[in-house]
Amino acid sequence: MVKMVGKIASLLAAGALSAGMAAAAHAEDTKIVLGMSGWTGFAPLTLADKAGIFKKNGLDVDLRMIPQQSRQLALASGAIQCAATTVETHVAWNANGVPIVQIFQMDKSYGADGLAVRGDVKGFSDLKGKAIGVSAPGTSPYFGLAWMLHKNGMTMKDVKVVSLEPQAAAQAFVAGQNDGAMTYEPYLSTVRGNPSAGKILATTIDYPMVMDTVGCAPTWLKANPKAAQALATSYFQALDMIKADPAKANEIMGAAVKQSGDEFAKSAAYLRWADKADNQKFFANDITPFMKDSEVILLESGVIRKAPDDLAATYDTRFVQ
Repeated sequence: MVKMVGKIASLLAAGALSAGMAAAAHAEDTKIVLGMSGWTGFAPLTLADKAGIFKKNGLDVDLRMIPQQSRQLALASGAIQCAATTVETHVAWNANGVPIVQIFQMDKSYGADGLAVRGDVKGFSDLKGKAIGVSAPGTSPYFGLAWMLHKNGMTMKDVKVVSLEPQAAAQAFVAGQNDGAMTYEPYLSTVRGNPSAGKILATTIDYPMVMDTVGCAPTWLKANPKAAQALATSYFQALDMIKADPAKANEIMGAAVKQSGDEFAKSAAYLRWADKADNQKFFANDITPFMKDSEVILLESGVIRKAPDDLAATYDTRFVQ
């Protein structure tokens, strides 16, 4: 009887130790609140979350769906530590006093962002005075429209801006409202699937200016370099899963934006996710020239009043090596 009691006590002690170790391991998971949107290019983050990749790498990530123009305020207030957004948006936030440091590239748009117009619009000059649904200044669609207009000798002052988020802009356009809509996947497919509403005048195949990165607040980054590395590693592992089991991965990623796996795959065909080799090339060769080009458009469209003091301070290449 004494031996039995001792054995039970040992088992209980071992169970308590195991539970304590599990609790300790759980407590060590670094909490990150990351602001993003339903943009198809951000979907590997959703996959990393739903497939347990973040957890495996010691992270407790809260993915918050926050409109792009509101992410800057969330970052400034400390409500989020990191954000997924376009490169020129990182430039604008830094220029406007909200520092953020880019740590890895996620995607480049290859036709996933576009300008939908009515059938009678033959070219950009026909857009003068036309009403175009586009989200607020400081967002990717606004920048994309400003970039396209700039490349055609026009500015945002040449059109009537109707402030609508990407999904609403596409829906309004298909419903017969406004003369155009600047939007992105998966919402651009709403237009692709309704040719009677109009056509797509131009996309990022014609004007390659949409590329996304994940950035984090510099104070958080300095205090949590291991967590930042785990975040980048988790993204690359999500890409590995997409390659290894695309059907399962597309199903998971599509569910987040109410698409089937097949529908999501069609949306994703209009972009390219950036693996580690792509990241290394991007940060070595491409990011600084693009940011310098974007400053011109951001200044012209009034999104920023002055360029950031030091573009090199807006990214950190440690986490993609």
